[in-house]
This record gives sequence, structure tokens and C-alpha cells, in this order.
Amino acid sequence: MRTAVEGGLVHGTLRGLFVLAVTAAAVVAPPVGSGAAESTSIDRKVAMVRPGPEQVVGVGHPVMVGFSGPVEDRAAAERSIAVSTSRPVEGEFTWLTDSFVEWNPDGFWPAHSTVTVRIGGMKTDFTTGAAVVGVADVSAHTFTVSIDDQVVREMPASMGKPGFETPVGTFKVLEKQRNVVFDSRTIGIPLDDPEGYLIDGEYGVRVTWGGVYIHSAPWSVGSQGSANVSHGCINLSPENAEWYFSTVQVGDPVIVQS
Repeated sequence: MRTAVEGGLVHGTLRGLFVLAVTAAAVVAPPVGSGAAESTSIDRKVAMVRPGPEQVVGVGHPVMVGFSGPVEDRAAAERSIAVSTSRPVEGEFTWLTDSFVEWNPDGFWPAHSTVTVRIGGMKTDFTTGAAVVGVADVSAHTFTVSIDDQVVREMPASMGKPGFETPVGTFKVLEKQRNVVFDSRTIGIPLDDPEGYLIDGEYGVRVTWGGVYIHSAPWSVGSQGSANVSHGCINLSPENAEWYFSTVQVGDPVIVQS
């Protein structure tokens, strides 16, 4: 279902799952001075809302609402959810399970702004950081990062080689891992296969749950900027990967173009 923020307010149904995207969840609380009688049955079923209060996230981060049990009247639950921000934003809602619903903005939230989530009589909010947008150009072998619409760094990169192409499209940073083990068995390649690998990686920025990362790849520095040699990840030099890891927020967009 598509919805739109009109005058900064959106109602609707939620989509996409950032289970590990935010380390803390918020249970939204009734406003000061409201009594228990003002709470609705939907209010009482709310178990978590992500992002949580005072968290700073990327401009593409979804709003996630979890309930304590299956929601029988989804329409009523959808009507109870309202999201407001500083300018109109359209988006889509999807139920991921009987008790978990998510809303993703089309495009991005306004950077450096507060997003307020209301569910019945309860309220919480979170903040967006700068708009850190990464663009991977497969044919040009580059990874370019802009911050608030200004290009700040263009880096040589290596993407997926033939048969292991990096997927093209618009993605969002799902999580960041300072250290990560890359194991070919997780994508169906045995270690004893000629394409098998087991590597201790650094500065991993996950962009798909299927295993595509932007990460440090000292072993491919010689190919970065000139050839695609990875198994689908976006390879950067250790210095560039550390910079991007320190700059990007969970929820920031990554665009891969051919």
C-alpha cells in the first residue's frame, strides 16, 4: 500500500526488515499527563519502535513497529500509526509478520531533521543525520560518496566479476561490522571449490542480507579502479573503507549502477 505524508503527516501499512540495523529499540510511552484510560488496545500491544529516541540514523532508514502478539485488525493498527517530519514524504508500508510492520520512505527523509512517530496516544522520535549517499559505478570501477548533495570522495573500487555480478539498484546500509568473516559457504560455494574463500575482513558495511558488503579489500587494491574481481561485494582500499565505515550511518542509501 502506498501512502504519502501530507502537511508532514502519514498514515498507513509498513515494508523491508532491518532486524540488526539499530542496536536499541524504543517502547513508546504515553505523553505526560495522559491516563491509562486514554490508551487504546493497539497502544497496549506495541512492544517496540525503531529507531528509538535520540538515535541518529541514515536518511533512508525505515520506521519499524513490533507488537507483542499477532494483530487481528491490521487496518486499525495501520490507522493508529502516524509519522511526521519537516516536509512531505511518500512511502510504503508492509506487514512482515502478523506482529511486525514497517514503513519505508520513497526517496529519503530530510537530512538533519526529526521524525516523529505516534501510535494512538503514544509518541517517540528519532533524528536523521547528513545525507550520505554512495554510488557504485560498475563499469567505471568507482565508488563515489556525496554528503548533503556535495561529492566529497571518489574512490577506486572493484565490484563483482562475471558470474558474481554486484546487484544493480538502490539499497540501504543494513548494518556495520568492524570485523567480519567472509565465508563462501554462505553463498553456496564450498571452501574446496576454486572460487571458495574464508577471509577475515574489516570495515564491513552490509547492503544486502544476501551477503553484499562494501569493505576493505587489500588483496584487490591492484584491480580497484580498473577491473571487477570480487564475488559481488564492493571492494575498497583499507584507507577508503575505513573512511566510509566511519562516515556512513545505518539506513544511508547505496546506489549501484551499471
